[in-house]
Amino acid sequence: MPERRLPITAPAVAGSRRHCRKLRRRCRLILLPAFALALLYLAYLSFSSHANLPFHVTNHGPSNRENLLKRKDLGYSPYFTNISMTRYDLEPPKSRKRPRKRYAPCEIQFLPAVDDLMDPAQYENFTQFSLNYILREEVPGNGFFEPLFGGHQSLQDREETYHAKDQTLHCGFVRGTNDYPSTGFDLDANDRRYMATCHVAVSSCIFGSSDYLRKPTKSRIGSYAKKNVCFVMFIDELTLATLSSEGHMPDENGFVGLWRIVVVKNLPYKDMRRAGKVPKFLSHRLFPSAMYSIWLDSKLRLHADPTLIIEYFLWRKKAEYAISMHYDRSCVWEEVLQNKCLNKYNHAAIDEQFHFYQSDGLVKFNASGQLPVLPSYVPEGSFIVRAHTPMSNLFSCLWFNEVNRFTSRDQLSFTYTYLKLRRMNPGKPIHLNMF
Repeated sequence: MPERRLPITAPAVAGSRRHCRKLRRRCRLILLPAFALALLYLAYLSFSSHANLPFHVTNHGPSNRENLLKRKDLGYSPYFTNISMTRYDLEPPKSRKRPRKRYAPCEIQFLPAVDDLMDPAQYENFTQFSLNYILREEVPGNGFFEPLFGGHQSLQDREETYHAKDQTLHCGFVRGTNDYPSTGFDLDANDRRYMATCHVAVSSCIFGSSDYLRKPTKSRIGSYAKKNVCFVMFIDELTLATLSSEGHMPDENGFVGLWRIVVVKNLPYKDMRRAGKVPKFLSHRLFPSAMYSIWLDSKLRLHADPTLIIEYFLWRKKAEYAISMHYDRSCVWEEVLQNKCLNKYNHAAIDEQFHFYQSDGLVKFNASGQLPVLPSYVPEGSFIVRAHTPMSNLFSCLWFNEVNRFTSRDQLSFTYTYLKLRRMNPGKPIHLNMF
């Protein structure tokens, strides 16, 4: 008997197969991208958690941290371990956003007017000796010579200059012989003549068009200071062009407001920060007749009479050098870490300088010690008031020579320079007001 089957038409079978193939294609189109996205998300989670510090570092201590620094080329050197690390340094912060610190202005009790100033009797009873400066260096016999603005100072020469005695030392503005070009910081003859007449100088600088011009507040400055104090702003040609485009074109006498604009040609350093240390530290070289000078970083605006500033920071404190301390840090160790953290300078160069200072006796700041030598080991440095005494001038030359030899981060070399000068000259103090 023949087998019976249900009648199935061919068109129905073909339609069913086509439907299944379309369904499988759609599933693949949906599932494959979803699977890829899931893998990417898992990879993101595994790498984003503690991105700056892998899990094994937190579990196995500081030794793995040092290995990590070596592998990631974060400026590690053998001297890095000389810097003590706190728990905060070893562990990542819980939150990337830190509350911004706010600082109140300093309360300064200036005299009400210049007319009430008292003659500083016995003020200039400071250490006396004679300083002369190396102006030229001769070409050595081997012929390999490149004149440098800071000169070629040997370590033995450097050591000798720390003695407060009659001497001739390197202090910038060193020239080669007549056959060699200038080493930099070239000034117009008219500007030189003007600066040679200044007895009190207020100075600042802007190089590389890195800031805008802040004029002193005329209403806060008395008529005596306006007539007898030199206000000099050192700029380069790039900054001059920028200021001119902003409407700050010097008048026929070279002034913009109270600032006498002095254009410096042929800056001695490519690093604008290092070039700015020339007018900051060497005001006694730039203003050879000045008895006092006030330095302001370009970020500051002068809101007080210079004569009242000199009375408050120098005469009243019987000081020959006044400088502001840092508002947040007090130890050079902290300053070194901060410079590295913010990549302010080459890490290896910082390590070299810091190790050299440690080997020559620099120790950590101890606020709890009896009669600390300084209230802080880190200056803020944007505001300096000086009497141009022999010890003040020597300290300024020594500090500049450290910046010339090592890094341009002057906060790293201030305390070492001061403590070494003090240690090598017992009985010959430098009267410092660090406020």
